[in-house]
Amino acid sequence: MLPLTSAVFGLDVATRAVSLGAALRPDFPTLHQKVWGKPLVYLDSAATSQKPTSVLEAMQRHQELDNANVHRGAHLLSVRSTDAYEGARDKLAGFVNANTRSEIIFTRGATEAINLVAQSWGRANLRDGDEVLLTVMEHHSNLVPWQLLAEEKGCVLKFAPLDADQCLDVEALKALITPQTKLVGLPHVSNTLGCVNPIAEVAAAAHAAGALCMVDACQSLPHMPVDVQALGCDFLVASGHKMCGPTGVGFLWGRLALLEQMPPWQGGGEMIRDVYLQSSTFAPPPNRFEAGTPAITQAIGLGAAVDYLAKLGMDNVHAYEEQLGEHLWRRMSEVPGLALYGPDPTQGHRRAALVAFNHEEVHPSDLATFLDQDGVAVRAGHHCTQPLHRELGISHSARASLYIYNTEEEVDAFVEALGATLDMFASMESASIFD
Repeated sequence: MLPLTSAVFGLDVATRAVSLGAALRPDFPTLHQKVWGKPLVYLDSAATSQKPTSVLEAMQRHQELDNANVHRGAHLLSVRSTDAYEGARDKLAGFVNANTRSEIIFTRGATEAINLVAQSWGRANLRDGDEVLLTVMEHHSNLVPWQLLAEEKGCVLKFAPLDADQCLDVEALKALITPQTKLVGLPHVSNTLGCVNPIAEVAAAAHAAGALCMVDACQSLPHMPVDVQALGCDFLVASGHKMCGPTGVGFLWGRLALLEQMPPWQGGGEMIRDVYLQSSTFAPPPNRFEAGTPAITQAIGLGAAVDYLAKLGMDNVHAYEEQLGEHLWRRMSEVPGLALYGPDPTQGHRRAALVAFNHEEVHPSDLATFLDQDGVAVRAGHHCTQPLHRELGISHSARASLYIYNTEEEVDAFVEALGATLDMFASMESASIFD
C-alpha cells in the first residue's frame, strides 16, 4: 500500500517535492539492503527501475490464485486472468491518453515494439529510395531494426545531429525532412544526454511532409506526463521494467487507423479470425499483433505499476525529479576532472534526472567497480548508444540515473563516494610515480 497520505499530498508543491523520495522508499524492498557492508544507493534506474511491493504482490497473487490462460476459457480462473490482463491494457490506455484500448499492443518490451513497427508497417510501406529519419542519439533498439529493413528494402537512413548544447538540433532535423521521408523516429528523452526532445514540434514537421512520427518513450513515460494526443505522434513505445513494472513486457501505442492497415508480424494462436489449411484471416488490433500466449503475469504487474504511478500523479513525479536531477548536476559539477554530457539544467535546459559522465584520468568501468564497493550502483559502458558516444568523441561513459525513490542524501553520498574513489586513484598514480 502507498504510504502517501496528507503527510505528503497535503504539503505545498515545493515541500512535497523534497519529501516524495523519502516517503516512497518503504514501498521498494530491494532498496533496504547492504552491498559489501554499505547501504545500497541505487542509481541505475535508467537501465531498470525497482518494483514497489504493490507490483510484486499483484504478480504473486495472480500466480497463486488466478494462474490460467487468457481468452476463451469458460472457467473462473481464466475469466479472472483475462479480466486482469485486459484491465492492464485499459490502465495503459488511460495512462497515455489513447483514443481507445485497441491502440495498446502488449510486447516483450520497447525493442520488440519497434521491431513490430519496422517489420509490419515498415515492410509494407517502405520502398527503394524512401527515407527514415532518426537522430544520432538513438538507442540501438531504434537503430538496428531500421538498418536491417534498409538492407532489405533499399530505403535510406538519415540522422539529425546535436546542437552546441548537446541537445537535438531541431532545425537541422526539419531541414533533413524531404518528400521522400516516410518516418521520423526519435527518443522523447535521451538515455545518455538526458535532453527532452520537443516531440510535438517534430511530429508536426513530419506530418507536414506526409511522414509519420514514432517516439521511444522509455526514458519519459516513467518520469513525466505523456499524452500521445498532445504529442501528436503516430507510434509510441515503452518498456515496463523502467516504470516500476517487471521485465519481459512493454507496449506499442499506435493510431488505430494505422494499426488496422498493418499486416501481422508474427503468426500463431490468438491473432487469427479463421484458419484454413491453406490460408487464414486475421483478428483486428490489438489481437492481430499478440500471437500466442502473452506474458500474462508481467502485463498484470505492469498494470499495477501504472496504478502506482497514477496514484502518485505524474506531475508530482516530474516536479520531484526535476529538482533532484538539478541537485545531481550541481553536485557533480563540483567534482574536478569530470565531463558531464547533455544540456546544463542550471542554464534553463530541460533534462531528465540522469547524468552520463567521464573523468579525465579514470576509466568509467573502474569508477563503477569501485563505487560498487561503497554500495553505489551506477552503470558504465556505451548505454546502447555507441554512435552517440562516437559523436561525443568518447567510447564509454559512466551514468548515474535517478527515480522517485532516490533522495538528495543519496546523491550526496554518491558524490562523496565518487570523490573518495578519485582521490584513491590519484594517490595510486602518485605512488606509482615515486616508486
